[in-house]
Amino acid sequence: MISMFKKLRQAEEGAGAIEFAIAAPVLIMFIYGTFAFGQILEADAGMQHALGQGARYATLCLNPTSAGCTIPTDTQITTKVTSALFGPASSITPTITTDATAKTKTISLTYSQAMNFLFFTGPTVTFTRTKVVYYAN
Repeated sequence: MISMFKKLRQAEEGAGAIEFAIAAPVLIMFIYGTFAFGQILEADAGMQHALGQGARYATLCLNPTSAGCTIPTDTQITTKVTSALFGPASSITPTITTDATAKTKTISLTYSQAMNFLFFTGPTVTFTRTKVVYYAN
């Protein structure tokens, strides 16, 4: 009987399977979390790109005349921004605020995503990107 317990104590046949069973869920969670974090970075890149396109378009003089310029409307700027969005943030709509006194337009995008780590849900990440554009009229 003692020799059987001694053999069991020294046996290592299933050790690799047990270690894998303990480590695999943690590894899968980290890989999935990295993917979720990558989606947030992709959304941020899409927002920055779209804001740059919208800001550039908002500064254009569409119809130059001797009296001044025709600047793009908020609807035209919104169309430009939404067409330039990509990734997970491609369905958001910009907010445009005009300050006629300072001759500026503020273009803002806000994106929210709940962090999902496969086995549990993390906090919701919300971030806003804004560009202020000066226009000549």
